[in-house]
Amino acid sequence: MFFLCHDSKEILYLWNPSIRKYKMLPPHFIGHYRGVAHGLAYHSQNNDYKILRLGFRIAVKGISAQVYTLSTDSWRKVVVLLDSEPNNILIDIDTEHCLFLNGALHFMVHSREYSFILTFDVDDERFRKIMLPQNFFGGVVCLNIQSLAVMKGSLALILFSKDIDAITHSICNIWVMREYGVVESWTKRCVRVDWVRCFYGCTDNGELLIEKADELVSFDPESLNENILTIEAIDYTANSMESLVLLDGASISYDSMESLVLLDAASVSSE
Repeated sequence: MFFLCHDSKEILYLWNPSIRKYKMLPPHFIGHYRGVAHGLAYHSQNNDYKILRLGFRIAVKGISAQVYTLSTDSWRKVVVLLDSEPNNILIDIDTEHCLFLNGALHFMVHSREYSFILTFDVDDERFRKIMLPQNFFGGVVCLNIQSLAVMKGSLALILFSKDIDAITHSICNIWVMREYGVVESWTKRCVRVDWVRCFYGCTDNGELLIEKADELVSFDPESLNENILTIEAIDYTANSMESLVLLDGASISYDSMESLVLLDAASVSSE
């Protein structure tokens, strides 16, 4: 099951390529915001799907949130309650990268005081914080890519920055949380790689999916081996697992709908 969003952020779809059907979601009631982030999650306890929609404005406290549930085909508001300092004003949420791991959605959030990972547990529908490693920007020069990822089943933070000793190379800092939720368990690995244009995630065996010189490459940060993948024109990757879940009121999927997203299940990790 995939979640698709039109550029306007107002037209939302659920799409099941296994049965070649899609469903337009009912209107939501979050107003106009500077930024909107979405996340799709499978609720295993209820055998259901949920979509979280976050809306935020720059330099304003608080985040507006809604949850869509497939079984009820409806949206409802949820409250974002987090411990905060008096001057902790929201600056930005990474709207492009959302992870589903350990039954929770994960977003990178930047406030005036610090950055952190915002999580949403799809079971109890509570928001929580996961703090980033201390000084995770240490030694980083000219950061050009920052993304959350799942590496061999663990939460990871991937940073690509300029290599000041070789302008044709990037430095990749890989932070992995060995014990989920335990801040002290963050560990770091640093490797050099040819200049990276885009990062698309990790494979099941921990290889990085990166774009460089107009080629999609899987890069092993341990052996430093690279493998050129014969996949072109990628805009986005996501975890994929076949499902025969039916979409009530769905329409037959057209080729134009299928072309909105390019996914290679063999190259990305599966839930």
